[in-house]
Amino acid sequence: MDVNAMKKMMALLTALLLAFQAALPVVYAEENGTDSLGITAPSAILMEASTGTVVLEKNAHEKLPPASVTKIMTLLLIFDTISQGKIHLDDTVTTSEYAASMGGSQVFLEAGETQSVDTMIKCISVASANDASVAMAEYVAGTEPLFVEMMNERAKGLGMNDTHFVNCCGLDTEGHVTSAYDIALMSRELITKYPQIHNYSTIWMENITHATKRGTEEFGLTNTNKLIRQYPYATGLKTGSTSLAKFCVSATAEKDGIELIAVIMAAPDPKGRFADATALLNYGYAKCTLYRDTDELPQVTVPVRGGVEEEAAGEYAGSFSYLSTTGQDLTGIEKKWYAKTEVEAPVEKGQQIGKLVYYLDGQELGKIEIVAAKAVDRADYLHYVKKGFGYWLL
Repeated sequence: MDVNAMKKMMALLTALLLAFQAALPVVYAEENGTDSLGITAPSAILMEASTGTVVLEKNAHEKLPPASVTKIMTLLLIFDTISQGKIHLDDTVTTSEYAASMGGSQVFLEAGETQSVDTMIKCISVASANDASVAMAEYVAGTEPLFVEMMNERAKGLGMNDTHFVNCCGLDTEGHVTSAYDIALMSRELITKYPQIHNYSTIWMENITHATKRGTEEFGLTNTNKLIRQYPYATGLKTGSTSLAKFCVSATAEKDGIELIAVIMAAPDPKGRFADATALLNYGYAKCTLYRDTDELPQVTVPVRGGVEEEAAGEYAGSFSYLSTTGQDLTGIEKKWYAKTEVEAPVEKGQQIGKLVYYLDGQELGKIEIVAAKAVDRADYLHYVKKGFGYWLL
């Protein structure tokens, strides 16, 4: 490749990168505010879940080993597969010899032992079980390497650009890295898309039953996330620790309708990660005010020119939330509707026909697109003949 061609290629790649970054949500974050909170971990982030707003961060894009916090992605893929109807909570999963051989944190599943998907999720969420993680990876994808491919593809779709997974459980492996920011992204996806995860992540202690050739035996699960007992608003989510990763946690909490995600990476000791997470969460609840539009929004229709129907009915493409960290009075938020005066057929389902814009003190905060709820075909000659004939009969 000659020099000019290479320059053109680099320019194209740069343009694509800038376009991608421009498409990301606007982030309002304090870069150095963690110092005043006494955060001991080298990397941390605080994110509000509904908006994805970064409230506070410290070296949030530093690539580090995540240990068992990796299992957030494992759980996300499990719930994805359940939502697709491919597996079910009452399905029976058989533990392979490979899954049973996993070291580190485990629930001591034996080769050939069966457990339900529901129980496996408990083992992963509560006890951080590596053996259960691999068993579920094999159940979902056939093999752990194929499951890891799914993990990396899902991470790519979430914009987790600092991440590369090598295994499904977080054991120290060369090249297995992510960042506090990326952990917040996958945590947000899990808790907002599948809030039922909190039914598992808030369990403090529970027994499972091992059924093997030797008979049945009770085994106690105890949550590795001590914030479940120590922090009144804690809802999860996942801890992790290895010799390389040190002590990590993705801590979720909910108070007064505000759900926060505090990620701590490479804390020097287990108490430190929980103290750091608590400091971030307390800071967030002291600073954050959340506006959610819960009003029933009016129907919007737009005239259609040349269509088999005279109007296109609109629907709102999502909902709107806005997070303030500066003490703004959000009761003054105003809404304005903008709709096209007319659209020409054919109209595709999902085609934008208007927007709802939110303002505070004259400044735009955000918007919801209004899109066509269904397609409207272009009218042909036969349509007008039939229409005219119908009028004549009247």
